[in-house]
Amino acid sequence: MLVRIASKTAAASGIAVFDLVAPDGSQLPSFTAGAHIDVHVGNGLVRQYSLCNDPAETHRYRIGVLRDPASRGGSASMHALEPDAMVEISEPKNHFPLQADAGHSILLAGGIGVTPILAMAQQLAHAGASFELHYCTRTPEHTAFRERLAQDDLRGRTHFYVDEPAGHRADLPRLLAAPQAGTHLYVCGPAGFMDAVLRQAKEAGWRDANLHREYFAAPQAPGAAKGAFQVKVESSGLVIDVEPDQTVVQALSANGVEIQTSCEQGVCGTCLTRVLAGEPDHRDAYLTDEERAANDQFLPCCSRARTSLLVLDL
Repeated sequence: MLVRIASKTAAASGIAVFDLVAPDGSQLPSFTAGAHIDVHVGNGLVRQYSLCNDPAETHRYRIGVLRDPASRGGSASMHALEPDAMVEISEPKNHFPLQADAGHSILLAGGIGVTPILAMAQQLAHAGASFELHYCTRTPEHTAFRERLAQDDLRGRTHFYVDEPAGHRADLPRLLAAPQAGTHLYVCGPAGFMDAVLRQAKEAGWRDANLHREYFAAPQAPGAAKGAFQVKVESSGLVIDVEPDQTVVQALSANGVEIQTSCEQGVCGTCLTRVLAGEPDHRDAYLTDEERAANDQFLPCCSRARTSLLVLDL
């Protein structure tokens, strides 16, 4: 659908906040905390941005976009947009939802990873739920949404940490020392930050079912072999060669089999495909360890095969 950029403001160093509205002023499709939208940023590029406003709002979608110096074109194109520009987006999708039965929620954000975390905090506050928010940034100048986090509903539950100049960092062993069956942890931010949080949580005895994460970019892929293999389309019996320098999505497309994709990095889950036989070589940042171990689904935009053949439910 098409939306109009109603406003563009600077939230922190390198971070622009966009309010998107329906061109005719009508209400937008509802969303829940943790949801994102696909934004068509031009030149065929599609990027995912988390919604960071209160899910109770239906008149706008708010996204925060970091101007990444290593941008592949997405963030640079977004930062070039100005108010009143029209952009094409998807309806909200949520691969990072809150657990309705959580007795307590620990929200951990690193840098721009605060965007879905902020929406979660607002939804939990409205529901009167028990939660705490820990927000880690490099400097005060890189800390976005300070004004919103200082409002009454969030102020007493929000804790800030900055690396410089004070060197006041989050004490992860202390924050994650007491896992409980009803406590859920949500983390979003740079890959290194998230890996440190999840590693500490697992060392402290947290169950995988209570750990929830969303990557904005794929971490470094594992060093598994990139040899050739084959995939079989179950519905037609078509067997397709996947070359070492091809993704499964590319090989399928070259043979007339199209799969919907978005991030093409194994982050968003759009291309998730069921595996009927064979063992995938999981190279994504979307599936949990338990889901990977089941070997009954994979992300063909980035993952490969450990066996010579994968049979796909296509």
